[in-house]
Amino acid sequence: DVNEGIVRLKLKGACAGCPMATMTLQHGIERILKEQIPEVKEVIAL
Repeated sequence: DVNEGIVRLKLKGACAGCPMATMTLQHGIERILKEQIPEVKEVIAL
């Protein structure tokens, strides 16, 4: 959502059911997006 700074991500393939997906999302994808795009406040998996 552009106004709220929320990125919604749909994980597919092996990531969709992986117990480590949340960690990857928070400590990998979310961190990088926040560094590169200051408007991003949160990344959530759908």
